[in-house]
Amino acid sequence: MIIAIDVGNTNIVIGCLDRDKVLFSERVSTDVSKTELEYVVQFQALLHLHGVHKTDVTGAVIASVVPPLNNILTASIRKEFGCEPIVVGPGVKNGLKIAMDNPASVGADLIVDAVAGMKEYGAPFVIIDMGTATTISVVNKDKEYIGGMIIPGVRVSLDGLAGRTAQLPRISLDPPKKLIGTNTIDCMKSGIIYGQASLLDGMLDRIFEEIGTEMPVVATGGLAGCIVSQCRHKIVYDSELTLKGLGEVYYRNV
Repeated sequence: MIIAIDVGNTNIVIGCLDRDKVLFSERVSTDVSKTELEYVVQFQALLHLHGVHKTDVTGAVIASVVPPLNNILTASIRKEFGCEPIVVGPGVKNGLKIAMDNPASVGADLIVDAVAGMKEYGAPFVIIDMGTATTISVVNKDKEYIGGMIIPGVRVSLDGLAGRTAQLPRISLDPPKKLIGTNTIDCMKSGIIYGQASLLDGMLDRIFEEIGTEMPVVATGGLAGCIVSQCRHKIVYDSELTLKGLGEVYYRNV
């Protein structure tokens, strides 16, 4: 089995995979101040929690959008598991054609999402990844990653709203009882949840218009579950998509 690590700006998702099966997936805070030993202790705690022995781990793969953590996590994996992790980036085989102006600039998380989408759902498709930023990626029928959009994330928008206004509180992300709120909390919930859902619906309409056809849509990311359920377009929610993509990239390169 392998350790798969998705390093985001806000959270790190750590999973354990046995080929195509995700054995466990946990989310911890991204912290560039932690040492390699602290990440070793974190790995040990997660494996112990899920009853996995470190000798069962034969490899590791990392997708990161936080470069300062790459060397730290690589060193911690070497120390704990005695293996050299594959770090997703230029030169790593992924089976995806990237038809962008600068292919090397495409985020590692977007690449592994697209790799998983290709294997799980075929091409063409659209992937929505809702994390610190909301990203929308488009893969055409020729299995080419042709581009997408980057949008301020749900939590970023919400924190900005609460942080820049004197009387608006920080709120949880659960749908209000109805669209038209009758108190401040429900008004904020309606705005952020139905507003984001409407944004996604509108972007998908424009994507389908530009491509000339509709296509399957898959969503992932920590904040996607409560948003895509309110969309009018059919969107499949796959919380393990990125980990599946990391597993696919790993086995393509060993």
